[in-house]
Amino acid sequence: MEIEPDPLPNPDIHPSEPNYIWQEAGNNFVVLNDNDPYDPSGATNQNTNQHLAAFLTKAGKSWKSYQEDVDLTTVNGQLTNVPLPQDQWTVPLTSFSGVFGSGVNQYNGSSQFNYAAKHNPQVFFTDTNGGNDASTANPLSTHYASLQQLPTDLANNTVADYTRITPDQYHDMHTALSGGYKSLTGDPAKILQGDDFLSQVVPLIMASAAYQNNGVIVIWFDEAESDGVVGDNGDDFNHTIGEIIISPWLTGTSMACPMRARSTTRTPQTCAPGKRFSMSGRFCGNAENATDLSDLFQPGVIPAKP
Repeated sequence: MEIEPDPLPNPDIHPSEPNYIWQEAGNNFVVLNDNDPYDPSGATNQNTNQHLAAFLTKAGKSWKSYQEDVDLTTVNGQLTNVPLPQDQWTVPLTSFSGVFGSGVNQYNGSSQFNYAAKHNPQVFFTDTNGGNDASTANPLSTHYASLQQLPTDLANNTVADYTRITPDQYHDMHTALSGGYKSLTGDPAKILQGDDFLSQVVPLIMASAAYQNNGVIVIWFDEAESDGVVGDNGDDFNHTIGEIIISPWLTGTSMACPMRARSTTRTPQTCAPGKRFSMSGRFCGNAENATDLSDLFQPGVIPAKP
């Protein structure tokens, strides 16, 4: 399926961060940069509870954000690829990158790490980031786990109702590893890094009880790209965003009409199979006026708008 980038309120919504904030809240709040939420050079934190994670919490549903490379152990001042115990987790407000002091990434065999807050939308809202507090005392820290923790949580069936998984920038087709990957460099390396990551993570999720008990996997890309033509911002139906949905509840047919990014924002607010996420009341931002993804699912999986 392909989804058109949402044009409101800005017709050329770039770079990445506005798209992630939009996906969480149906609005990018005029954020047009990739700054960390409390970056003094241009803070992008939002003081509103009108966003998906807040709605889930109000509805009594759990949510967790698995971010690759956060909440890992440090030995002799150097990061290692070993997850911390939960009582040492923090809210990852600041982007960082570097090289592990020991150990390698289990998905690409490299010692490099690269976390970007711009791809972690819940950290941009005060009620889900706990304020400008990067310490273990932040009560919201239990919502932010290392992606390296995910296999354990899947095996123990302790994942949340709504789980966001964000790979680091070496696995999101964003950045090539230093020295290349499997004899490739540049865009071919970036793409293969992402493909290899998904080839390992998706089967792991599909084998879990969380997925097999009415689970849905959504693989989402954050923005369209220009084709290099001067003045072409890339955001139209000739430059759509790829989105892959995996679920036993799908019909196997295509959408009846083109979708915008806000369609993905609206759908989990409506439900998951069994109305597990059913939430009455308003929707986030422009998701209120969106067409949801119900055409992709069997009748009744996504209930009609209340």
